[in-house]
Order: sequence, then C-alpha cells, then structure tokens
Amino acid sequence: MSSSAILPHPIEPIAELPIDDNLAKALLSSMSEYGEQLQGRRIWLACSGGRDSLALAALCVQLYQQGQLPFLPQLLHVNHGLQADSAIWARHVANWAKAQKIPCTILQAHVNGHDEQAARQARYDVMRAQLNQDDVLLLAHHADDQAETVLMRLIQGAGVNGLSGMQPWRVQTQDAHRIILWRPWLIIQRADISAYAKRLKLPYIDDPTNDGGDNVRSGLRRDIMPVLAKYNPNVIDNIARSAQLLSDAQLTVNAQAAKDLQWTEVASLQLSSAQRVLDIDELQKLPLYRQRQLLHYWLGQDEPLPPAKQLVDNVLSLSQRHDHDHQTELFWQGRKQSYTIRRYRQQLYRLSNEWLAWLKIPLIERTQTLLDLTVADTYKVDSESFSMTLRSDDTFAWHVQIMPNDVTRLLESDKDKLRITFAPLDRNQRVQTALASRPQSGKKLYQTLGIPSWMRESLVVVSVTLINKESSENELLENDCPIEQPILLLSPLENWVLASDKLLESNPHYIESAISNCLTVPSSF
Repeated sequence: MSSSAILPHPIEPIAELPIDDNLAKALLSSMSEYGEQLQGRRIWLACSGGRDSLALAALCVQLYQQGQLPFLPQLLHVNHGLQADSAIWARHVANWAKAQKIPCTILQAHVNGHDEQAARQARYDVMRAQLNQDDVLLLAHHADDQAETVLMRLIQGAGVNGLSGMQPWRVQTQDAHRIILWRPWLIIQRADISAYAKRLKLPYIDDPTNDGGDNVRSGLRRDIMPVLAKYNPNVIDNIARSAQLLSDAQLTVNAQAAKDLQWTEVASLQLSSAQRVLDIDELQKLPLYRQRQLLHYWLGQDEPLPPAKQLVDNVLSLSQRHDHDHQTELFWQGRKQSYTIRRYRQQLYRLSNEWLAWLKIPLIERTQTLLDLTVADTYKVDSESFSMTLRSDDTFAWHVQIMPNDVTRLLESDKDKLRITFAPLDRNQRVQTALASRPQSGKKLYQTLGIPSWMRESLVVVSVTLINKESSENELLENDCPIEQPILLLSPLENWVLASDKLLESNPHYIESAISNCLTVPSSF
C-alpha cells in the first residue's frame, strides 16, 4: 500500500552518496560549538519523513559512516492520525530507517484539536515522554522557518526575546523533566536542503498541508515571503541575521535583569516558583526601562514563554501606586502554572495558584507528649529530634522539627514530661512578640508582623506544658500545676518568638533552633 504524498523514489542506502558540504559544515560546526554539552548524552532526531527531517537524517548517516560524526541519532516519528495516510507514512519512515541501519521508534499521539498548533503540541508531548532526562532532540528547522517565525512574532507585537526567534540550543524543562532542543540548520536555506534531497533522490513525504494550510505560518510562506524576496533576494538570510543579533541583545538584557534581581528580590521569602518576591523600594531605584526589563524577567522565571507586555505594564503600575489599597490581584496563565500577582506594602509577590490553594487548607490542633529520655519508657521518642506535620498534600508539606531536651533545658524546668501543642492562631487570640510592647491580636498583630492577607490562615502558635511523669493527661498530682506557655508563632516561611517568658526573650535564637520550621516543595516547583 502506498501514498501519493511520498516521492516515487526507491528506498536505497545513501551512505556512499555525495555529501553536501554546506549542510555538513553547518551540522559539524554546531556540533563543535555544543560539543561539551553533547558529551555523554543520548541523541534523537525528530523525523516526520518530510524533506527537511529526512535530509538531516540522511546527512547524519553519511557523516557517521565516514567517521566525521561520532554518534548516530535515533529517529523518532510521531503518528498522530491526522491524515488518512498517517499509518502508511509511519511505515515508510521505519522502512527507510531500516535500509540505512539507523534506529527508529514510531510513537502514537492523540491530538486535542484540529489545528497545526494542537498537532505540534501533541508531537512534542509524546516525544518528550520518550526522552530521558537531559536527552537531546535534533530538529531540522532551517533559515526559512526562522524567518517565518520572526515575521509571525513581529505581527503579534513581540519584543526582543520573541523576535530573536528559535534558538540553536535550548534547554526545555517541564515538570522537572529536562531535555535539549538542538537546531544546527538555522543558517541553512530551504532551497539548499531541497537540492540535497533531490540529488540523493530521497523518497520524502510531501505533506500537502504544509503549504496549503490556513494558519499564519502557511500564509506567510505562500503569500508574503515570495513578495519580500522580490524586494530583496537576501531576505531570508537577513531576517536570520537579525534574529541572531536580537538573540545576542536579549542575552545582554537578561544578564542586566539577573543582576538587578539580585538586589531587588527578597531572598528570605522566596519559595522556588511557588512564591517570588520583589522589594519595591529597590525596584524604584532603577531607571524606568530597567524596571520594565526586570519585571519582564522576574515574571517569566520558571516559564518557557515570556509574559505579555500588558501584564508587565500592569505590574509596573501596581508597584507605582501610592495609596494603601493593595487588594489588586493580577492573574497570569503561564504555560506551566497559573499565577496571581499581589502587592503587600512595599513588596510585589508572584504567587502560584497551587501555592495559594495550599495556604487555604484548614489547620488542626496537634499535641505531642514527650517523656524525659533519661528514663526508660515505651513512650519515648528519639531525644535528638521529633518531627510533626502541620499541613501537607501532594504539592507542599509543612513540618516542624523539635529538639525536646533543648526545649526542656531552655525552660530550666525539673519536670520530666513535656507536652507540645501546635494550634492555629485564632483571630481573637492575643500574643506578644518581641516587636510589640503588649499582647496583640487580629489586624494589629498582622500589621506589626507584616503578614499578607493570604498568609493569615497559616499561623500556628506553639505552646509547651511541663508536668511530672506520674501525671496523666486527665489526672494531675496535687503539687503539679502545669501552665501552658506559648513560646513561638509560626508561618510556613517565618517564625517569631513569643515574649511569654523572660528566659525565652533573652534566648530567641535558642528556641528557634530547638523548634525549627521546614517547608518541602516538590521538584517540579
């Protein structure tokens, strides 16, 4: 069974046929440039069976057989069933690979939608699932593809980053799975690849939807590029050169933004991609153009695609407000996560919505009674440390680590049973921290400690009760009058020593080390 889209050339070995010096030079030069990164990595080649990818696969076979290429990539072909002949095309690619003695894997993909973008996303998703950590995916994108990409982004209003086009070497991370996209032919024109494929009589698949589609890229290829070539025959090379210059400019901008970020981020409040915080006072010391660049860089951290200019402008306006109404919420749907951007006092927060949802999980009171470990007892726990989970789900886990003997020594007590209670802070509960001269509750306490509204349901009071070992939970000895003593106020990211005991006031660092906070974040964040 055959397909009319497949050029009617027989499948024959091509290893001994003439090599195109220009195409080979581009591939080998790129390999030399990224040789250190390629060392020890498995390399795959995305092969649709079309002219470009089959030509790149053929060149790899030829260079490998001649000893100029130290590796032979494994072909990956994705059958997403969008064409009636998709299964025939997949078999054709497998048969061609077999004739060239190059490994080939056929993958099946389900496309959610009917447009080219949906098909492209499905292809990348299924190929990414096939690749292991740090594998390299070799792609046959060329200078014509680059020119079309730059023009597409230009008419969409992209900035320097977007207009720099596709990168020859790009690290792509999704859910902690990292792969590399390698494009060695971005300086090669489609015409050169076509001439090479014609000389080798490659039986490539000429997909009729490539030029006849109704998407923007097909329209640019079919209608716009030929017109531009009439004005300047070097238009493709010129656009590719501009993309490279803009890529270099973007690296300069990013380097400056990364340097500015070191001075403006609030390191103590960073929580990977879940929470990133900027100091507005430090931000406003920068010239306005660097503020915009920094916000663009700061917002786009952890995301493969940058934020829209409108979002950057809105966040800049939020940072410039002089009123005290900081209830404004800006939303951004990134490719990997969705975010809310908030302001609290002189700080900007970019909060993942998964993090905000976790902060709303109700806290419950937890109590643990510990015996003095110098006495043998079946209830004893490790005297070095004891862990308690305050809140946990599939995304984040909040633990505290307790050193029971250290707590006992701090309190200078001769009691031999220690009860530690972790209770959610009630809005009406009055506590006194070292930052206040008297006990406070509710809004005054939050203002004194600088606690944003989204963190106020995640406050826990740590209290200790010291009692004699002979006392039970319900029956206390006559001379044993335990008093519950609040010693610490915790949030997932901060803690405050409570001034309920003069000894604790004079030893705040000791109590913080005796009861330490720990928030664990999944690697995908």
